[in-house]
Parts: sequence; structure tokens; C-alpha cells
Amino acid sequence: MSVVLAVTALPCGLLIGVLLGALGGGGSILAVPALVYLLGQSPHEATAGALIVVAVGAVTGLVCHARAGRIRWAAGAAFGALGTAGSFLGTRWSAALDPTVLMAAFAGLMLAVAAALLLRERRGNRERRESQEQQDRQPASARRHPAHIALTASAVGLLTGFFGVGGGFVVVPALTLVLGLEMPVAIGTSLLVILINAATALATRAGTGALDWPLLAGFAACTAVGSYLGNRLAARLPASALTRAFASLVTVLAVAVAATAIPRL
Repeated sequence: MSVVLAVTALPCGLLIGVLLGALGGGGSILAVPALVYLLGQSPHEATAGALIVVAVGAVTGLVCHARAGRIRWAAGAAFGALGTAGSFLGTRWSAALDPTVLMAAFAGLMLAVAAALLLRERRGNRERRESQEQQDRQPASARRHPAHIALTASAVGLLTGFFGVGGGFVVVPALTLVLGLEMPVAIGTSLLVILINAATALATRAGTGALDWPLLAGFAACTAVGSYLGNRLAARLPASALTRAFASLVTVLAVAVAATAIPRL
């Protein structure tokens, strides 16, 4: 790994880690474009390498949230296990896809992530304005239906395997709406789900191609540090401000990726 790549990997890894730790996911969406456009990886190498970055960042954030008691281990493990089949299929489909098509699809995913984060932030504000009595009157069956859990978990696994992302932007609202977890607990538990899905996708990709391990190790180490800092930062900055800033950044990057990939289709 050259000095230039090392210097480039440092801020990228830190930023992704901070977002992962502060928002419980979403930050990993930046790993693939960073690996492709800044660090010279191919799309297939980037989606595989991003899984390592995601897993390391998730472990670091998981430790921090576990110490604070913000993880529901049984619920997270069950949700993650339900997503393993989707992660396996997504990995296989991604490997067979043309790299240009993969990046064009990734641009679409980034726009979806930005929209999902903004919707989640607006929904969170609305729920905070509601009384606890109104929330308690919501039927538990609507939040905890097994079919909803299985479908959502499979979709998250599919995204992780296909794009090399953690899927936290889907996991966090799913854990709040489907399992009824409070937001801080959902953020912590989402990291366990992300780790399980990333590990499954990595195991599926094992032996399918060479990875730049020194580059990924440095990138992942920066992500781990950033995840720790993000976890500390979350208690000091408004989550809504972080979410809006991140959604704006993702939107700009999505347009840039689409402008690069779509003309080559």
C-alpha cells in the first residue's frame, strides 16, 4: 500500500466509522465508492472489501453499545440469522453482475438510503411528539408479526451480500417498528445484525478473488477508531443534524456515481 493510498484511507475510514457509531449504520454506504474512486479498487473488490470494513466497524460499535446496555442479544441474533439466506443469495448475484451495472445500481441504493434516513428522522420527530399512551395503544401484533420480521431480515441480508453494505438504514427502523425496540437500543442491536450479515457474505465470498489486505486493514482500523468516536459523539450532538448532513452527503455522492456509471452502460 502506497503512502498516498494510506493517507487517503485514513479520513475515509474515520468518517465511515464515525457515521456507523453515531447512527448505528448507514456510514458503510460510503465504503464502496471510497474504495472504487479514491483507492482504485474494482467494484467487485470494493463490495467484498467493504464487508471487512463494515464488520470491523460493527464490532467496535457493538462493544461500546454493549457496555451501555443498549443491545438485545437474542432479538439481534435471531434477526441476523434470518437474513443469512438473503446474504448468501445477494453475494452470488453480485459476483455475476457487470461492474458498471453494479455501480449504477449502487447509485440508486445511495439515493434510497438518503431518502430512508430522512424519513426515519422525520418519523422519529413525530413519534417523540406523540404521547406514550398513544404509542402503547398500537397493536403489538402489527409490530411483531413473524412474516414482517423474516421478510425484513431477508431484505437486509440481500443488501449486505449484494452491495457490501451493512444495511443499518433498514435494520434500525425495522427493529423499532417490527420488534418494538426503542431507538437507542435499536441502534445498538442493529450492529449485531450487521455483523452477522457481513460475516455470512464474507464467508460466501471466501476464495473468489484476491483482496488488498494491507489497504483494507488500514481502512478498517480507521473505521474502528471512527466508530468509537462516533459512539461518543452521538451523546453530544443532535442525531437529527447528523442524519440530515449524512443524507445530503450521500445524495451528492449518488449523483456523482450515477454520472460516472450510467454513460458506460
